[in-house]
Amino acid sequence: MDATRPRLPLAVIGGFLGAGKTTLLNRWLRDAGGRRMAVLVNDFGAINIDAELIAASSGDAIALTNGCVCCSIGDDLTAALIRVLETTPAFDAVVIEASGVSDPWRIAQVGLADPGLELDGVVVLLDADAALEQARDPLLADSLQRQLRAADLVVVNKIDLVDAAERGRVRDWVASIAATAAVFETTQAALPLPLLSGAALLRPEGRRDLEASGCAHAGHDSGAHGAHDHGEQFDTWSCRPVGVLPAATLRAALQDLPGVLRLKGWARTDALDWTEIQLVGRRGSLRRAARAPAGGAAVVAIGLRGRLPVARLEALFGAIAPAAAA
Repeated sequence: MDATRPRLPLAVIGGFLGAGKTTLLNRWLRDAGGRRMAVLVNDFGAINIDAELIAASSGDAIALTNGCVCCSIGDDLTAALIRVLETTPAFDAVVIEASGVSDPWRIAQVGLADPGLELDGVVVLLDADAALEQARDPLLADSLQRQLRAADLVVVNKIDLVDAAERGRVRDWVASIAATAAVFETTQAALPLPLLSGAALLRPEGRRDLEASGCAHAGHDSGAHGAHDHGEQFDTWSCRPVGVLPAATLRAALQDLPGVLRLKGWARTDALDWTEIQLVGRRGSLRRAARAPAGGAAVVAIGLRGRLPVARLEALFGAIAPAAAA
């Protein structure tokens, strides 16, 4: 691993067979938007990549015209990740599809152990039409519960196949197992990329509302079907913090920011100097940044329309006075 490279964001996608993982991965590959992503799967033949996107293929990898690559994990996940980390030019993100019965948290441990990777989140998909029946199967129940307990974000997919009463029962069941995880409902796994990747959330085109200084607040319609029949809507909030932020206050706040589905950014803190700040679902963290960010301090958050705690975010990031001159 080149020590001068930034850590590579790693997302893990789990979920039982038929939940929609392949559909979601295809969205990643089709809608990369200029980001070079590496997707690691057990069987990339099942991804069914559009022929016009394929630039070249070999025995264990498919290179796409948009700079992304889809690779087979084979028998050695560590070796596959090493190949990704050593690729030049570097990728922008990597996503691993966990097999349908595996525990995605065990795979996510790789992101915590390798200094070249940063864990960007564990996303677990459920088939709304089949989840409760699967949960009643003693051969499947334990696997489903382990997957849900590992999730930062639970995606309840295929909600168009169930009525409102069944959706409510699925929500209650998910809450009984993963009460602190963020939950998002979709059809066709139409999950906005910024919810999967903090790196995508911080891309310049995803921050058009970011002003030269201070904070901005804007709503966006994702076009994805969610908790509202007319389509899920989102609010985004962004800020360029000034001065030095109190790390202890930030850590405490990241444990209790209801309404925030994802937050990521960089700021200076009193404990870590330049600090990478991340929140996905229930998991928030502060980590010393490898270097000062090229664009300076910036924080971006996304949540469901009307639920983003703007006043709290303003208090944490937007109303900090400049640090006193040394």
